[in-house]
Amino acid sequence: MNERVRDNWFPGRWLGGISLIVGPIFMLIGVILRSKFHFFFPDQLEAYKAHSTLLFISYSFFIAGNVLLWPAVISLCQFISMKKPNWALWGGSFAIFGLFARTFHAGVDHLAFQMVRIIGVEATTKVMAQTYGAFHIFHSLSPLIMFGWIILAIGSYCAKVLGLIRSIMLGLMSSLPLGVLKGTTPFSIVATLALCIALVPLGIRVLKDGVRPSLKRIISSVIVIIVLLVGLFVIGELG
Repeated sequence: MNERVRDNWFPGRWLGGISLIVGPIFMLIGVILRSKFHFFFPDQLEAYKAHSTLLFISYSFFIAGNVLLWPAVISLCQFISMKKPNWALWGGSFAIFGLFARTFHAGVDHLAFQMVRIIGVEATTKVMAQTYGAFHIFHSLSPLIMFGWIILAIGSYCAKVLGLIRSIMLGLMSSLPLGVLKGTTPFSIVATLALCIALVPLGIRVLKDGVRPSLKRIISSVIVIIVLLVGLFVIGELG
């Protein structure tokens, strides 16, 4: 990445840089927290019954990291598009559409966990078993994220945004299991750790490349963000 990162690009230096760092780290934390439980959905439901707080934190970190990846992917595509616009277009589009699929799956996960709390593990397992393969429009987006990471990896290397090793690390995200109530496998840890190796240094570089804000501006920005997040949480709970 030879071109200087500027502040007048979307999603911008701060959102882009922070998401490149925090998104992969959150996903890695999420998969590690549930790594001691078996992978398939009946085991995940049993794990939630026995360790509801841990599973809630694990799945929350994972989906928060997934959502934070959309500005990260767009930021990466900004750099790739300077030299390889077609790779950025197709890789970014596929990856982001795939992120929507993971977000949909997270909604199903949340509902399943609430069913465990209300009607019990056995009844929830039966419902999930009978509906697991039910068609939904988002299922058609699932393969896109696998190809998206590979395309982005090739584009990152060809555009010299990432070196060979970190481009390979980025491509390994295509091996991350996808679907409802997915636990942790060795592929999960390898994929999310590889994503951290690929994107976190890029995020640090993005944040460092530019004028450093004053301490007063940093403090005021943090306060505004905290107030905004608290306000959104309160509004969401009231709704």
